[in-house]
Amino acid sequence: MTGTTSSRGTRVLGALTLAGMAALLLFALVLSPQDEVQGEAVRMLYVHVPTAIVAFTAFFVTVAGSIVYLWKRSEWWDITAHASAEIGAVLLGATLVSGMLWGRVSWGVYWTWDARLTTTALLFVFVLGYLAVRRLPMERDRRSRLAAVVGLLLGPTTIVCHYATTWWRTLHQGPTITRLNPEIDGIMLFTLMLGMVVFALLYAWLLIHRFRVLWLEHRVEDLGLDAALAERRSEAEDGGTLVPSP
Repeated sequence: MTGTTSSRGTRVLGALTLAGMAALLLFALVLSPQDEVQGEAVRMLYVHVPTAIVAFTAFFVTVAGSIVYLWKRSEWWDITAHASAEIGAVLLGATLVSGMLWGRVSWGVYWTWDARLTTTALLFVFVLGYLAVRRLPMERDRRSRLAAVVGLLLGPTTIVCHYATTWWRTLHQGPTITRLNPEIDGIMLFTLMLGMVVFALLYAWLLIHRFRVLWLEHRVEDLGLDAALAERRSEAEDGGTLVPSP
């Protein structure tokens, strides 16, 4: 055993992610111009939007993993769903924090119960609930089935959160790049796309490592269960043995 979850592939992926982060910082903070309306605050865009999009992607991976687990009882997909939800929760937390900072500059307040903000907060609570189910003290297969059912709720909640600015009138601005005539172009659009690629690479790198850690945790749990069963069998056998009288 090497004592690490890294491999040649993950080291290459990690190096690409670090290089991408450096490039993103350069473009976001130096090369990209300020916005005519929002000024320097627009630089939050290069973190806020990519983390939101990649977090939504992570939750759809969790939904897919939950469906496959309920269908085929695949441990691989169960662990993938678990790992993806953990990373998605971190990214969504970054989305909320960056959004609050952006809102303070743009709206004058850190938080308002806008439809997009409210559904994002609800989604964050749901994923925390999913992760809490993952830690319940019960037999692993039962816990995984319960978590998979809860994980399915992330799908419709993520969809509602994504389309909140389209379905309702909100303070939060609508789609920036998915419309026919994007509101940004040139180097700003390139920086935003770079941010999405970089955070997608980060998600992939974290997902691989977290998957491997969870897989090892399952193996340790299996070893502990096997040891407990062996001990119980030994106790049963000793209890059933007749001890000869002196």
